[in-house]
Amino acid sequence: MIGIALIREDPEAVKRAVARKGEPTDAVDRVFEADARRRAIEAEVNELRAQRNAGNRQVGELMRTGQRDDVAALKTHMAELSAQIDGLDAELSEVERSLEREMLLIPNLPHESVPNGTGPDDNPLVRAWGEPRPADGTPPHWEIAERLRLFDLERGAKVAGSGFILYTGAGARLQRALIGLMLEMAQLAGYLELWTPLLVNPASGRGTGQLPDKEGQMYAVERDDLYLIPTAEVPVTNVYRDEILDAADLPINHAAYTPCFRREAGAAGKDTRGLLRVHQFDKVEMVKFVRPETSYNELEALTVNAEAVLQALELPYRVVERCTADVGFAQAKGYDLEAWSPGVQKWLEVSSCSNYADFQARRMNVRFRPGPDTPTELVHTLNGSGLGMSRTYAALLETHLQPDGTIRVPEALQPHFGAGSIG
Repeated sequence: MIGIALIREDPEAVKRAVARKGEPTDAVDRVFEADARRRAIEAEVNELRAQRNAGNRQVGELMRTGQRDDVAALKTHMAELSAQIDGLDAELSEVERSLEREMLLIPNLPHESVPNGTGPDDNPLVRAWGEPRPADGTPPHWEIAERLRLFDLERGAKVAGSGFILYTGAGARLQRALIGLMLEMAQLAGYLELWTPLLVNPASGRGTGQLPDKEGQMYAVERDDLYLIPTAEVPVTNVYRDEILDAADLPINHAAYTPCFRREAGAAGKDTRGLLRVHQFDKVEMVKFVRPETSYNELEALTVNAEAVLQALELPYRVVERCTADVGFAQAKGYDLEAWSPGVQKWLEVSSCSNYADFQARRMNVRFRPGPDTPTELVHTLNGSGLGMSRTYAALLETHLQPDGTIRVPEALQPHFGAGSIG
């Protein structure tokens, strides 16, 4: 979440920044009013406690001087003060709970460099790599996969429902090979691999901003008050919740492979063929914990790390900067990497690389101490897919389809899959 000081000092500036994202601004007003009421109650309680403390001292003095009649009246007044304090404390607790709920509804403020826009069509192109395969009659990946028996959509749906994929034979091996290559490249780029839980508690979901903003997109295990992870970002970033990190250890870079689970509520009919929009998919995630003054340089480095995987897979792609309406609830700035899908004739988002600034760190209370005698500061957190597997898989099948119907295995992938082709 953002700092309360920003709202306290200039609520109108915060509302303008929130509006740039196309988000409602009414929570800012409610936070400003609740914060003002909280401070007023605290001031009143402090004054009443000061009066009670002075009264306690006066009672002692009256007892020593034998003025017992005055003591009884003073004690009655003290009891009245205590009752007022108890009532205000109860009101303060409710105001603080309301304030916390409202603070969670305010999105991160976009960095000043983020371009204005109303949706993905306004995302400016940053750079492109490779020559997209022309529209030469390349079939979509689901037709290629059916012919080569790489995955089985019908049996996956029978087991779990639509949007759950059953990979088979060489298709399963290809999925495993992609995971291995991506983890290897992350390790070579300086990321320490983690193997995380696939379920998280509500505190973890709130820490990274999935809760309450994206609760409807998450699979909940209500009996145990747990959630299936929508991305490894959630468990990996929460590893250091409520910790003070050693400044000498920054930046901390982690990578993790996990299955990811998303309900995709409201997405019916939107690019649902094949692997384009599924409820369970695999992903290698890269997460950074960095000093605030380096975080935007770290975002550029993170994006380059993700691009390197696409280049290794020989997949033409482009990098677009997400505009204000597309940058996301919790992000301050971000890029999307889109691989060309010649069979579908679309650019497919295969990675999002984002800087959250101190938004997640404030929710999770992750800090570092710059020096031995300095106060702690919030770290900045970043993450990016390196890469999302299902759409990368789709682009690979379509891009490397050969005239004889086989799939060429890119050289970088061969140590994990095997030399030659698929089919």
